[in-house]
Amino acid sequence: MAKPLVFGFRGQSVECAIEKVDRAKLYGYVDTEVQDEAGKPCELATLLGDGHSITGKGGSSIAYLSADGQWLTRAKLRPVDVHGQPITPVKSSFDAPITLGETATIDEFLSHNVHLIYQIVLAAENPELIAELKKGTIFRFPFSYRGGVEASPSFLLLASDGNPFMCVTTPTAIEFVGPTATAPVVVDDTATAEEEESFDFNMV
Repeated sequence: MAKPLVFGFRGQSVECAIEKVDRAKLYGYVDTEVQDEAGKPCELATLLGDGHSITGKGGSSIAYLSADGQWLTRAKLRPVDVHGQPITPVKSSFDAPITLGETATIDEFLSHNVHLIYQIVLAAENPELIAELKKGTIFRFPFSYRGGVEASPSFLLLASDGNPFMCVTTPTAIEFVGPTATAPVVVDDTATAEEEESFDFNMV
């Protein structure tokens, strides 16, 4: 049995299970099987960097090398920031209760790209939490499934059918371009007067 996710809400521990919502569940999926002339299924092969060698499934892998070319195991790797300073990894969100204290506006929520959606299945009814979500409250908190370098900003909110769900996101990098900004115009001075007069606007 999977370990439950626990939310801390107004002094209560709210246990729940999470069910990933993906396109296959929403729309179904199609499997494509490629066969050869004899009707036998084909297997994927990869052309290596030398342009001549072909390897089948499981024939290649990723290796970690030090700056001087020495072999490294994954256990020896340590995350650092852009300045080379060590980063303290975060623990899995399943290891401790997630406090539902910080809220977000709808604009703040929409300024994030959603890359994972989980339906929240409460282990026991919690009318107080559901009532708060029905008001339109959006809770914000960091979430990491297995633990790692950093947690993702995540949001808990209520669907139109009354079921709570969680969105795991990344902030959207938006650069605002003001209304006075104009695109550069490149003028081609090589066109002759005859070419300009014979231009047919039906071609546009």
